[in-house]
Amino acid sequence: MSSYRVIPSVDQLRRRPSVIALETQYGHAAVVDALRTEAEEIRLAVAAGNAPDTSELAADAIVRRALERLAGTVAPSLRRVLNATGVIIHTNLGRAPLSSAALERIAAIGGGYTNLEYDVAEGERGARDTHAEQLLCRLTGADAAVVVNNCAAATLLVLAALARGREVLVSRGELVEIGGGFRVPDVMAQSGAYLREVGTTNRTRIADYALAISERTGAILRVHPSNFKLEGFTARATLAELVALARKFDLPIVEDLGSGFVASRDSFTDGGPQSAALSREPTVQASIAEGVDVVCCSGDKLLGGPQAGIILGRATFLSRIRRHPLLRALRVDKLTYAALEATLIEYVTGRAADTVPVLRMALTTSDAVGARAEIVAARLRDAGYVAEVIDGLSTIGGGSAAGSELPTRLIAIGLSGVSADELASRLRELEPPIVARIGDGRVLIDLRTIGTSEDEELVRLMADSRVRLS
Repeated sequence: MSSYRVIPSVDQLRRRPSVIALETQYGHAAVVDALRTEAEEIRLAVAAGNAPDTSELAADAIVRRALERLAGTVAPSLRRVLNATGVIIHTNLGRAPLSSAALERIAAIGGGYTNLEYDVAEGERGARDTHAEQLLCRLTGADAAVVVNNCAAATLLVLAALARGREVLVSRGELVEIGGGFRVPDVMAQSGAYLREVGTTNRTRIADYALAISERTGAILRVHPSNFKLEGFTARATLAELVALARKFDLPIVEDLGSGFVASRDSFTDGGPQSAALSREPTVQASIAEGVDVVCCSGDKLLGGPQAGIILGRATFLSRIRRHPLLRALRVDKLTYAALEATLIEYVTGRAADTVPVLRMALTTSDAVGARAEIVAARLRDAGYVAEVIDGLSTIGGGSAAGSELPTRLIAIGLSGVSADELASRLRELEPPIVARIGDGRVLIDLRTIGTSEDEELVRLMADSRVRLS
């Protein structure tokens, strides 16, 4: 039986220096609530005959458990992870990591006031939707540009502004489903435009579009497949054909380009597999030059910036889009503009291939990844792992450069008596979690998607995990 009769009261516990410090950190109400909850747990333990031996030990237990409860309550759910999967634009892991320039710009803008909607020269209210426009136009050749919160929102806004109540022609082969079960037809329906499918799943010719045009037609939509490829007995109208048809019937042609690839071809001309994977991806500049009226793309895919939907094209159509009421509901904040403009500057100045993480990872050679992998594998063996460097493949991911396979070097790791599933699970329990993949019964680590500055951290975390598993 316990040698005490009275569990310390909350008031008594609050006099402790450690609890006073907790109130400074978490606030009075939260601390009192946590102490009361844990004190009740101790009372139940006393009643069950399973409690600390003294009042002092009981008080220590209450305070310790209250601290754990408070830490869990206020801990942010969004956490940094180490992406060891080799998927560069990993939708589940936040897509594109930002460049140092973008992070610095966010810190500079986010900590104070800005001219987000203020005209400094005139001393009066300004327009939010003009930020980033000059850079976007300079980079892509578009007349005008507007930024909203993602590419689906961009498509929704464009169709609502240009084709509400009218038919939009789209190939059956382009009615894609994107991540999370969202489908292009569903987005179109919310815009108030009516979907008019043309052609077949695998073959849609320009004649199919021409035959479908009527007085009800409001626009022609072309959708980049992004996360799949059609091969074999296929046909697709060219962009030049679609532009010519749209001009003939005085219709706007809209392209949902998805990946937002704007890199200069000069950035990847070595002819290697990395360059080949990117060279097959259509660029925003090419679509604008071809005469597409409105192009929509993502900011956080191959562009390598923040989540955003970027709308570019002819000024006459962009002015209609700007006036639509949905724009206010879909607009972005100052931090998104800050990160986007900083990312665009890296492209305009020709630095992006080296400074934008998505491009840098995609262009890194297998030999470069392998050199790091050999060093890391040796250190993991010293820490008690079975670690072998093997050939493998990375991918761009994120609905970009569909079917791309980038040769890489993987670290295949294992532990005696520990299954690959269990080891992968243990790595995800670390702080920060290490997210890897499994192949041939081993955990595979691809350093292509681990920053060089993170190698040391990865080894340390895995060495600590090895000790706990022993």
